[in-house]
Parts: sequence; structure tokens; C-alpha cells
Amino acid sequence: MLLVKSPPRDKPILGKLSLADFVLLVGCALMVVPTMIGVAKVSWSTEQGGHGPIVLATGIWLLWRELRDSTAVREPPRPWIGSVALACFLTIYVLGRVTGILEFEALAMYGALISAAYLVFGGALLRSIWFPLLYLALTLPPPDSVVAWVTQPIKIAISNWAVSLLYALGYPIASSGVTIQIAQYELLVAAACAGLNSIISLAAICLFYVYLRHRTNFVAFLVTAAAVIPVAIFSNFVRVILLILITYYMGEAAAQGFLHDFAGLTMFAVALLTIFAIDSVYTRLSRTRRTRVISA
Repeated sequence: MLLVKSPPRDKPILGKLSLADFVLLVGCALMVVPTMIGVAKVSWSTEQGGHGPIVLATGIWLLWRELRDSTAVREPPRPWIGSVALACFLTIYVLGRVTGILEFEALAMYGALISAAYLVFGGALLRSIWFPLLYLALTLPPPDSVVAWVTQPIKIAISNWAVSLLYALGYPIASSGVTIQIAQYELLVAAACAGLNSIISLAAICLFYVYLRHRTNFVAFLVTAAAVIPVAIFSNFVRVILLILITYYMGEAAAQGFLHDFAGLTMFAVALLTIFAIDSVYTRLSRTRRTRVISA
């Protein structure tokens, strides 16, 4: 019996790195350290970026897992695409460092890393790890202009919904913009209660669960992931309702103390349970549909 030996495949991920590849990767690593130290000091110490360390740790684990299981081989990139992208991101990075705009610096740093990885490993590998790359981007602070643009309508909408519901239930409540008046108390629906801050945190946690649950079923992933933002907004709505009721029954001091943090934990619990419920309903409907198709 004659055995035909197939030609050896390139190593799926690293293969052999040239000196130029090694220098490029080391240069990117040296660029990452000061920027991430700045992100940790400025963003991760606030409620807006408090999810950063968790996303970074879980994202690195997910990236390692995807790289370990990836069957993508190194392929020659299109040098001009990677070089132009790298040059653009490095220019923005330098401008961000000089002007002290951490958001631009961090996003440009991340774009430069991806451009360098494309030049070294090619596009096939990057496509195989698309979700960890997208997920890790959530560790970086978004531009303040984007935060303000997205936060304001969400705050106003949640404020109006909460006031309408409680007014319909008979509570002495009214609102003007993001200011809520209930009995003798006046509340401000701050960004931490109904803005991009908690939405990013909730979206990151929910997307992490959805990807692990449906990474092999892209349609199920898209359907469940599409519910993440509405679920995050609904959870913020529940948090605002709780804070208003705590203020009304227990006073403003109680709403700003331990019970404020408790309302935040309740928001995360509501979001995760809602995602679990949506996922369960979708899974059951999919199984029922497959069963009907097979039986037909």
C-alpha cells in the first residue's frame, strides 16, 4: 500500500518571524505600555471605565483561546494597505500624545496594533479572531463628544419613561429634561444612571456571554447580540425607577449611599437575566422550527 504524504502546512499562527516583524511587534508593545497606563489612571478609576480591567482580562483569555483554535495560516498581506493604515494611526497617536487627548491616543494605538498585526500575520488570522479584537476595544475610553451625543437623548428618554410610569401609578412626580421632581426631592438623572457608561459595561458582559454561547452559530449570535443595547437601556430604566422610589420612601441620603450601589447591581442582574431569557426563548423557537422542518 502506497502512502502519499501531504505537503506540510505552515504553522497556523506564528510561523517564523523575520527581524523586521520582530522589531515592528516590539515597537508596538513599547507604544502600548504608556498609553494603557494612562487609560488605567484616567478611565478605569471612574464608573464610566470601571469595566475596563474585567474586559481586558476576559478579552486576553478569549484572544488566546481563539488563537489556539484558529486554523488560519499566515498569508502575505497587501503591504500598501497595512502601511498606509499604520502611518495614519501613528500620526493620530502622536497628535494624541502631544495634545494630551487620551481618547484619540488610545484608539489610534489600538488601530496601529491591528495594522501591525495585519502586516505581520495577514488578514486571514485577523478575520478568525474578529470578536476578541472588537471586544478588547471596549477597554478603551470613547471620545467625550461621542459620550455626550449618545448620552443626552438616552437620559431624557429614560427620565420621561420613568416619570410617566410613576405618575400613572399615582406618585407626585414631574420632570423637566433630566431633572426629576418627586415630592420634596429633586433628582438629576446623571450619566451613570442612564448613559453610555453603564451601557458599555452591560454590552461588554452580555456580548461576552452571547459569543461564548453562539460562537458557532452566527445567526443566533446576531439575533441575541441585537438585543444587548435595548436590554442595557431597559436595565438602566429599572435602575432609575429604583433610585426614584428609594429617594421617595427613604430620603435622598439613602439613594446616594449603599442603596445606590445596590441599584447598580440590580441593573446588571436584570440585564443578564433578560439576555438569558431572550437566549432561551430563541433557542426553543429554533429547536421547534427545526423539529417541524424535519417532521415535514
